[in-house]
Amino acid sequence: MTGYGKAECELKDKKVTVEIKTLNSKNLDIFPKIPGIYREKELEIRSEISKTLARGKVEFVLYYESSNDSKSTTINTAVVKNYYEQLKTVADELNLNAQEHMLQTIMRLPDTLDVEHEEINDEEWKVILKTIQKAIKQVNEFRLQEGLHLQKDMEQRIRSIEQLKEHISTFENARIEKVKQRLKDNIKALLEDNEMDRNRFEQEVIYYLEKLDITEEKVRLTNHCQYFIEMLNQGNAIGKKLGFIAQEIGREINTVGSKANDSDIQKDVVLMKDELEKIKEQVLNIL
Repeated sequence: MTGYGKAECELKDKKVTVEIKTLNSKNLDIFPKIPGIYREKELEIRSEISKTLARGKVEFVLYYESSNDSKSTTINTAVVKNYYEQLKTVADELNLNAQEHMLQTIMRLPDTLDVEHEEINDEEWKVILKTIQKAIKQVNEFRLQEGLHLQKDMEQRIRSIEQLKEHISTFENARIEKVKQRLKDNIKALLEDNEMDRNRFEQEVIYYLEKLDITEEKVRLTNHCQYFIEMLNQGNAIGKKLGFIAQEIGREINTVGSKANDSDIQKDVVLMKDELEKIKEQVLNIL
């Protein structure tokens, strides 16, 4: 899931800033942006991130601002003079008047600037590592807070499914009466056929009535919803379990819809499916 953390530290000659952004992903994918001086610490940084963040697309950025003017870049005078002599010779041979822009051209060539080489100090790195850990902690707290919101949202949607399931019961008596009346009308017409096997006919009617009964599906749906809430409150790595339970909830809802054969019940079934789809989307954000 999404997360953000930022931490800073002040060193003797620089200010270091660490920023971490995360997005939901099935795996842990780390994309570091690190200055050259700290490039050798990339594996250590990745290891530190993976200790806490088990999953997600992680963008890690470390940058610093130097506060020591003595470490400024200097011009390599000997190299610049050498470039100048060579370019001047070429310009004279070609009768070109390139004096005005020659220095600008030279300064773009390799090795014209001497950049002082910086080395990582162990004590300095310890401070930076603590700063990285602080940023990771902020990300984890951010994600935990978002997780609590997700938990609350999914609990509300499960409760909504349960309420809709109970609402279905208000239509069942009328539905049963409709089915009975339809069967009576059909039976009356069929009884006029003297060649009909009455015992076989009664067996078929009982089988048909049992197929229309949705009590068993409603009981299983209640159990699945309760189990889903239990898993939500359990914590740890429950994403896959919640996904499996959501599939079972969907199976029972679909069966209720196919058996009901009633427009009012179908409306509640559609609303339950809508709530379940939103739950499934949220489950993808859970480890």
